[in-house]
Amino acid sequence: MPNKSNKLVAIIDDDLDIVELFHDALKSIPGILLFKFTDPIIALDHITINKDAYVLIISDLRMPSLNGIELMKKIKSLNHEIRTLLMTAFEISDIMFKEYIKQEIINGFLQKPIRIDDLCLEVNKQIHAHEIYG
Repeated sequence: MPNKSNKLVAIIDDDLDIVELFHDALKSIPGILLFKFTDPIIALDHITINKDAYVLIISDLRMPSLNGIELMKKIKSLNHEIRTLLMTAFEISDIMFKEYIKQEIINGFLQKPIRIDDLCLEVNKQIHAHEIYG
Protein backbone atom coordinates (compact mmCIF):
# COMPACT_ATOMS: atom_id res chain seq x y z
CA MET A 1 0.00 0.00 0.00
CA PRO A 2 1.31 3.48 -0.86
CA ASN A 3 2.51 5.74 1.93
CA LYS A 4 3.48 9.41 1.92
CA SER A 5 7.22 8.77 1.57
CA ASN A 6 6.92 6.62 -1.55
CA LYS A 7 6.73 8.11 -5.00
CA LEU A 8 4.50 5.93 -7.16
CA VAL A 9 5.59 4.84 -10.63
CA ALA A 10 3.40 2.79 -12.99
CA ILE A 11 4.62 0.57 -15.80
CA ILE A 12 1.84 -0.06 -18.32
CA ASP A 13 2.22 -2.39 -21.29
CA ASP A 14 -0.02 -5.14 -22.60
CA ASP A 15 3.10 -7.34 -22.91
CA LEU A 16 3.62 -8.99 -19.51
CA ASP A 17 7.28 -9.78 -20.30
CA ILE A 18 8.03 -6.07 -20.84
CA VAL A 19 6.25 -5.10 -17.62
CA GLU A 20 8.19 -7.72 -15.63
CA LEU A 21 11.53 -6.78 -17.23
CA PHE A 22 11.04 -3.06 -16.55
CA HIS A 23 9.86 -3.73 -13.00
CA ASP A 24 12.98 -5.81 -12.28
CA ALA A 25 15.21 -3.12 -13.81
CA LEU A 26 13.66 -0.23 -11.87
CA LYS A 27 13.00 -1.80 -8.46
CA SER A 28 16.43 -0.78 -7.17
CA ILE A 29 15.70 2.95 -7.55
CA PRO A 30 15.33 4.27 -3.99
CA GLY A 31 12.17 6.03 -2.83
CA ILE A 32 9.79 4.75 -5.50
CA LEU A 33 7.02 2.19 -5.30
CA LEU A 34 6.43 0.43 -8.62
CA PHE A 35 3.08 -0.76 -9.90
CA LYS A 36 2.78 -2.87 -13.04
CA PHE A 37 -0.25 -3.17 -15.27
CA THR A 38 -1.05 -5.03 -18.47
CA ASP A 39 -4.49 -3.42 -18.72
CA PRO A 40 -4.55 0.38 -19.20
CA ILE A 41 -8.12 0.66 -17.82
CA ILE A 42 -7.14 -0.99 -14.52
CA ALA A 43 -4.02 1.20 -14.46
CA LEU A 44 -6.12 4.34 -14.95
CA ASP A 45 -8.41 3.31 -12.08
CA HIS A 46 -5.41 2.89 -9.76
CA ILE A 47 -3.83 6.16 -10.90
CA THR A 48 -7.14 7.99 -10.39
CA ILE A 49 -7.35 6.78 -6.79
CA ASN A 50 -3.69 7.65 -6.11
CA LYS A 51 -3.30 10.66 -8.42
CA ASP A 52 -1.49 12.79 -5.85
CA ALA A 53 1.11 10.11 -5.06
CA TYR A 54 2.11 9.25 -8.64
CA VAL A 55 5.24 10.88 -10.04
CA LEU A 56 5.72 8.93 -13.27
CA ILE A 57 3.75 6.84 -15.74
CA ILE A 58 5.65 4.67 -18.22
CA SER A 59 3.28 3.51 -20.94
CA ASP A 60 3.35 1.70 -24.22
CA LEU A 61 1.71 3.51 -27.14
CA ARG A 62 -0.26 0.65 -28.66
CA MET A 63 -2.51 -1.24 -26.26
CA PRO A 64 -6.00 -2.67 -26.55
CA SER A 65 -8.93 -0.71 -25.11
CA LEU A 66 -6.94 2.51 -24.48
CA ASN A 67 -3.80 3.62 -26.29
CA GLY A 68 -0.90 5.31 -24.53
CA ILE A 69 -1.66 8.82 -25.80
CA GLU A 70 -5.30 8.70 -24.67
CA LEU A 71 -4.21 7.23 -21.34
CA MET A 72 -1.69 10.03 -20.82
CA LYS A 73 -4.27 12.69 -21.72
CA LYS A 74 -6.59 11.27 -19.04
CA ILE A 75 -3.77 11.10 -16.49
CA LYS A 76 -2.69 14.69 -17.18
CA SER A 77 -6.30 15.84 -16.68
CA LEU A 78 -6.23 14.18 -13.24
CA ASN A 79 -2.88 15.66 -12.19
CA HIS A 80 -0.80 17.66 -14.66
CA GLU A 81 2.31 17.25 -12.49
CA ILE A 82 2.57 13.50 -13.10
CA ARG A 83 5.44 12.89 -15.53
CA THR A 84 4.70 10.69 -18.54
CA LEU A 85 7.08 8.51 -20.51
CA LEU A 86 5.82 7.01 -23.77
CA MET A 87 7.41 3.99 -25.41
CA THR A 88 6.74 2.28 -28.70
CA ALA A 89 8.31 -0.02 -31.26
CA PHE A 90 6.40 1.79 -34.01
CA GLU A 91 7.19 4.99 -35.86
CA ILE A 92 5.17 7.97 -34.75
CA SER A 93 4.74 11.21 -36.62
CA ASP A 94 7.23 13.91 -35.64
CA ILE A 95 4.47 16.52 -35.93
CA MET A 96 2.14 14.57 -33.65
CA PHE A 97 4.93 13.83 -31.17
CA LYS A 98 6.13 17.46 -31.04
CA GLU A 99 2.58 18.66 -30.44
CA TYR A 100 2.11 16.24 -27.51
CA ILE A 101 5.48 17.33 -26.08
CA LYS A 102 4.49 21.01 -26.48
CA GLN A 103 1.18 20.35 -24.69
CA GLU A 104 3.14 18.44 -22.00
CA ILE A 105 1.04 15.32 -22.50
CA ILE A 106 4.29 13.44 -23.08
CA ASN A 107 7.35 14.34 -20.99
CA GLY A 108 9.70 11.74 -22.44
CA PHE A 109 9.96 9.08 -25.11
CA LEU A 110 11.72 5.74 -25.50
CA GLN A 111 11.94 3.79 -28.75
CA LYS A 112 11.67 0.01 -28.40
CA PRO A 113 13.77 -2.03 -28.15
CA ILE A 114 14.90 -0.16 -25.05
CA ARG A 115 18.25 -0.70 -23.39
CA ILE A 116 17.85 -1.14 -19.64
CA ASP A 117 20.52 1.50 -18.98
CA ASP A 118 18.57 4.00 -21.11
CA LEU A 119 15.34 3.14 -19.28
CA CYS A 120 16.92 3.69 -15.86
CA LEU A 121 18.52 6.97 -16.95
CA GLU A 122 15.25 8.31 -18.36
CA VAL A 123 13.23 7.23 -15.31
CA ASN A 124 15.71 8.92 -12.97
CA LYS A 125 15.61 12.04 -15.16
CA GLN A 126 11.79 12.15 -15.04
CA ILE A 127 11.66 11.59 -11.27
CA HIS A 128 14.20 14.39 -10.79
CA ALA A 129 12.16 16.67 -13.08
CA HIS A 130 9.06 15.94 -11.00
CA GLU A 131 10.94 16.92 -7.84
CA ILE A 132 12.05 20.21 -9.44
CA TYR A 133 8.91 21.21 -11.36
CA GLY A 134 6.16 19.15 -9.71
